[in-house]
Parts: sequence; C-alpha cells; structure tokens
Amino acid sequence: MSSTLGTTAPLNHTLSLRELESLLTMLSRPRALIEVGLVLACLALSWLIVYRISKHVTAAPGHQSVLLGHRVYDGVLFPVIALLLALGARRLMPLLGEPVALFRVVIPVLLSLVVIRLVARVLRATMPDSIGIKLLERSVSWVAWLGSILWIVGLLPILIDELDEYKLGFLPKNARGESTTVYDLLVGVLQVGAIMLVVLWLSSAIESRLLRGKSVMDLSMRKIAVNLTRTALLVVGAMVALNMVGLNLSALSWLGGAVGVGLGFGLQKIAANYVSGFMILAERSLRIGDMVKVDNFEGRISDIKTRYTVIRALNGREAIVPNESLITTRVENLSLADPQVNVTTVVQVAYGTDVDALFPQLIEEIQRVPRVLSEPSPSVSLSNFAADGLELTIGFWISDPHNGQGGVRSDVNLAVLRLLNRLGIDIPFPQRVVRTVAETPVAEGPVVEAPVAGASVAPAEK
Repeated sequence: MSSTLGTTAPLNHTLSLRELESLLTMLSRPRALIEVGLVLACLALSWLIVYRISKHVTAAPGHQSVLLGHRVYDGVLFPVIALLLALGARRLMPLLGEPVALFRVVIPVLLSLVVIRLVARVLRATMPDSIGIKLLERSVSWVAWLGSILWIVGLLPILIDELDEYKLGFLPKNARGESTTVYDLLVGVLQVGAIMLVVLWLSSAIESRLLRGKSVMDLSMRKIAVNLTRTALLVVGAMVALNMVGLNLSALSWLGGAVGVGLGFGLQKIAANYVSGFMILAERSLRIGDMVKVDNFEGRISDIKTRYTVIRALNGREAIVPNESLITTRVENLSLADPQVNVTTVVQVAYGTDVDALFPQLIEEIQRVPRVLSEPSPSVSLSNFAADGLELTIGFWISDPHNGQGGVRSDVNLAVLRLLNRLGIDIPFPQRVVRTVAETPVAEGPVVEAPVAGASVAPAEK
C-alpha cells in the first residue's frame, strides 16, 4: 500500500478503486494529520504570499487583476503558489519517511482550480459586459472538476483510450499521418483555447497599461494602439493555434480570397466602419470625452470602438453610432477646439424700463452664478420690441458642457428673476382687449344677432 501511494508512485499515476480504499484507510490514521497539516500550511503560506504582494501592487482603476483578483484568494496567483508548494511538499514527504496519500488528491484539485481561475479572470478582464461569460465559466468549471475526478479515480486514461479509437475520416490527418480521432480533436480544441486565452490575457494587460492615466488629449491615440495590438495578437494567436493543431496555413489561402470577396460585397459596410474607426482615432476629430451632437442626439463620447462609437446623453441614454456615419454625416463637436459653450436665455421687461441702468446690474448678477465664466463676460442685448414688453436676450459662457445646460440656465433665470423683483421691475404677461357687442361700432344697415344657445327665436314679421 505504501509503495503504491507513497514514495514509488509517480505524479501521473492514477488511483484504482483498491488504492482509493487504501487512501481512505490511511487518512483515518493519526499519522495522516502530518499530511493534513502540510496541506493547510501550503494554503496558509500561499495566502500570506499573495496578501503581501497585493499590498505592494496597485491595479489600474476599473481593471480586474487576473493574478490577484478583487480579494487575495480569488485570483490566479493563489492557486498557482499553493500548487507549487504542494508539489514541493509532496517531494519532501518521502524524505521524511512519510507516505504520500492526501497530496495525490490535493494536487489535481489545485490544478483544476488554477484552470478555472485563469479562464474566469481572463474572460472577465477582456469581456466584462458579455452575456455568455458566466455560462462559459460554469462550463469550464464543470469540465475541469470532472476531469480531476476522473483522473483521481483512474477513469480518465480509459476514457482517453476510448476516444482515441474513434476515427474522423472527414478531417485532415494529424501530425503522425494518421486519421484524426476524437481525442486529437479535443486536444486541438484545448490547445487553441489555451493559446487564445493567453492572447486575451496579454491584450488585456497591454490595454490596462496603455489606458492607465487621466489625460484625455492622448487617449484616442492610446485607444488606437490598443485596438491594433489586440487585433495583431489575435491574428498571431490564431495562426499559432492552427499550426499547433497541424493545419497547413497555406491551405487557408482560399479563405483569404473568400474573405476578400465577402468584404467586397456583403461586408463592405462592416469594413467601412472598421476603417472609419481607425480614421477617427488617428485624426482625433472626435475624442473620448467630447460633447457632440449627431442626428439630433447630443451627448458625451464615452468610448470609441473599432466598429462603432458610444455616445452617452446627460439623461443616461446611450446611442451606438456606426463609425461610418461619423465620417460621412455632419457632426457637431462642442469641445473640439474649445470646450467653452455659449448659452442664451430670454426675458421680457415692461415698456418704460430704464434698460441702460438695468444691463450692468444684470451682468453683475449673472456673474455670481456658479459655472458662469467671467471671461468671456455675460452679455445682455435688446433683441426685440415684443407685443407685451421689451425682449432682452442674455448670453453667458460655460466651460463644462458635459454637465448639461439646463441646470445653469435655470440658475441664471432665477438670478434674473430675483434681481427684477428686488428692483420692482415687472415681467409683463400677455394682455388681450376683449370688446363687448355694445362697444363694437355699428355699421349702417340692419344688425343681425346670433341666437344664444337654448333660447327660442321668434319668426320674423312679414
């Protein structure tokens, strides 16, 4: 029993049912407490190492760390260090004359935990808003735990041998020149998934590094660098993955021709949006943080993707605008050259008001309103002789249009209203003169009166 579970058992040796019974018997003995203590010590030491590292590492704002996670134990680094310590403790047990039993179960479990944490953290870092992320995480978790259980009980090698017997004649031959089996297909899928996972991890780390900082002026250039880097890494990763599977890349030349024909016909709009996205980022005509107005939709540019641009209005609504539309249509950028925006409001005062004395007082009162700039100074002008009073147009400047114009316009109107009330100046309301029938001039000839509802009309005399 000790020779099988102890010093002579290699790491890749699976456990049979008899060995599992022996393992349970060994764990029930007092000497098993030494191995349990070593396992707990490996986990505690791993937690302490990751905790000390997390105190000296500052993650980028809004970025989920793949290695450390949100807490000490939910990142990739914790199970990796625990796995390394467990491997070292397993090598140490035979030197102490103790059989290895519990580590034969702990090591596959830690390896499965490493795979689950790596997949979950990389996918959440690269695609945090994707709907299918949780489903994919659960699928990977079930597969990893099932694989570790099958390995522990010794059924995984049997399952692999069975899958290696089923030939897939419709697929190209493998690297050995033999027909591709189901096992070869699964290995290829796992290899492609592992490479693409590493590529997504690298692109996420590069994106976090490039986009770190508060400067908005060069944010567009950093965004185009992120998009180009991610695209290049995905292309290289796909080529490496296909080469590892055994596919001849020269055989994919027909695919390039098909893609070219597709771009020329059905995908020309998508290609135009991608090219337009890079043009917008390169020219910097539209930048992240600019206030723009596109097709009567006004808002702040929150993100520029390779295919579309996200514009967020002040009321929380978001518009997804294809990049081609931003190139080919008229776009109003309120903060391209200068973020200062002029806002106007209108008020009427009664005829006979001394507007020459009123204008300086209005300007002084408006300058006291928060968000109103003193330079350029507010202005007041007599814009119209209205039917009910003198129409005054008030103009003022703000430097934060992304905070909206309705609030500051309301503050200015309230300041004007308080000033006019304090000076005793009336704001005229519409006046209409209503004339009765008796006051109406009577023309020559008979007067015909309209009958009143509900009254009887006498017939006219002949």
